[in-house]
Amino acid sequence: MAVVILILRIYIFAVALVFAVYVLRHLIFSLNRIAGEQRIYYQDIVDSELPTISVLVPMHNEEIVARNILTALVCTVYPCEKLEIIPIMSVENGNNVHDVEIIPIDDHSTDETRSILMEFADKYKNVKPLYRTNARRGKSQSLNEAIEVAKGDIIVVFDADYVPPKGLVRDLAMCFKDPEVGAVMGRVVPTNTTKSLLTRLLDLERSSGYQVDQQARHNLKLIPQYGGTVGAFRKDIVTAFGRFDLNSLTEDTELTFRLFVRGWKVVYANRAECYEEVPEEWDVRARQIRRWSRGHNRVMFNYAIPILRSPYLSFWEKLDGFLLLSVYALPLIFILAMLASLTLFFLGEMQLFHGIFIFLLIIAFNAFGNFAPFYQIATASFLDGGTSRIRLLPFLMFSFFFNIWYVSQGFFYAVGDMMTKRETSWDKTRRYQKTEVKT
Repeated sequence: MAVVILILRIYIFAVALVFAVYVLRHLIFSLNRIAGEQRIYYQDIVDSELPTISVLVPMHNEEIVARNILTALVCTVYPCEKLEIIPIMSVENGNNVHDVEIIPIDDHSTDETRSILMEFADKYKNVKPLYRTNARRGKSQSLNEAIEVAKGDIIVVFDADYVPPKGLVRDLAMCFKDPEVGAVMGRVVPTNTTKSLLTRLLDLERSSGYQVDQQARHNLKLIPQYGGTVGAFRKDIVTAFGRFDLNSLTEDTELTFRLFVRGWKVVYANRAECYEEVPEEWDVRARQIRRWSRGHNRVMFNYAIPILRSPYLSFWEKLDGFLLLSVYALPLIFILAMLASLTLFFLGEMQLFHGIFIFLLIIAFNAFGNFAPFYQIATASFLDGGTSRIRLLPFLMFSFFFNIWYVSQGFFYAVGDMMTKRETSWDKTRRYQKTEVKT
């Protein structure tokens, strides 16, 4: 029994130490954005030799939002002869408009997405829809097929509910003038923030995550994360990697670490803003973060050791990479720490006051220092000129318990995926009606 008590105490102490490291990390990032040197981005490069670009837009039953993103893309300021737009649609039956092999899939797409794509393809010569038929549905599979027919040296990816500004593609493309850059990530800005309390809270999280967290990691030359949308990568690199894992639910996170462990860099473009919808309902958000946690933790299992052993990374890059990989494991670590505290309490090894104090301290940290760090949100709100949003911070306590439950579920799903080698299925996030984009 004495050994068990010692192990529990060591575990609680270790958890407190881990949380303190994350607190310090967030604080450093916030101070860097307020008072640190800001790394110059690539948008000031003037070069007439622009790379060829292929824009990929995976779509599945996207009739609500398809016109918006296609209208925005055909207005892109980029040499037309160097830009092709490939919306990827999955249908039950249909003919492939390209002379490429069709991998069968049936994902029950039954809306008007296909007719919208055909309309744009008839009107704009650089819109080249790829119709997939009766195959396994999923973003990784869609991207893999599109990469095979894409002509561009650089692949830009948008989700169907995004609306990119006219100059965004060029801003992303300029990063690749740096030969060390393998991928680039732009900033995501929600547009439906007034719909519900949830959308307002997600606006806070997005703001802190991009305006502070991503930009600070870019400034400090750590591990900015490539995102699966509003991002770009070199086609030849991904092709050399064997393209994307069909069982990956977070192909963006996996690509980030595949690049870094091999000596490539990911850069963050804070001024390259793109506009998205965020979930308006809690059940939709639950499925989204559970999928993120499931995919992210699978990447952690695969890349925790390689990131630490990579000869291309500095000590600080390895530390930041490991902390980034572990972020979706923290809720489970927290739950186990609470169980350890309760066990010690009922064994008479922890006083009630100390147990409650530790519990409240950890909750306060997670609510304001981990999932949506208070100081990062405050910094981002200041930089964005939206300080009134800080009044919503107390409501983050609700999202804390919500996140803990569904992120922990995702962790166990990831463990099951690794143990059983089962196929994963893509859980699409629900779309909502957006304001129509005008040409």
